[in-house]
Amino acid sequence: MWQSVSFYRRLCLTSYLALLLFVILWHSALAPANDNNLPLWLAVLLWIVPLLLPLAGIIRGKPYTHAWANFILMWYFLHSLTTLYTHPLERGYAAIELLLTTLAFIGATGYARYAGRQQGLKIPKLKQELADEKARHNEN
Repeated sequence: MWQSVSFYRRLCLTSYLALLLFVILWHSALAPANDNNLPLWLAVLLWIVPLLLPLAGIIRGKPYTHAWANFILMWYFLHSLTTLYTHPLERGYAAIELLLTTLAFIGATGYARYAGRQQGLKIPKLKQELADEKARHNEN
C-alpha cells in the first residue's frame, strides 16, 4: 500500500485541493481581519495564487510537478508552524493547515518518487556519473 502510486496520487490530490479550499476559506471568511487588514487582492496574491501554480500538473499527474510543488507547500508549512506559535486564537486553523500541508507533502513526494520510477525517470548516482565521465575522457 505505501508503495502504491495511486495511493500517493489520491493522497496528494485530495489534501492539496482541501488545502486550497481551506486557505481560501480561512483568509476570506474565517479570519480575514488577522491579516493586518490586507487588501483582498494582496491576500489572494499571497495565499491563493501560489497554490494555483502547480495545480494543473498535479491534476494531470505529472511527477515533476509533484516534486517542485513541495517547495510551494513549504510556504504553508512554515506559515502554520508560525501561526501555531504566535496566534493562540488561530491555533485550530493552523493545525488544520499543518495537517493538510503535511499530507500533501507526503503524497506529492511519494507520487513523484514512485511514478517517476515507473516512467524510468531517475537521477543518476554521482558515482556512476563520474565513471561515465571518466570513460568518455579516456576515449578521447
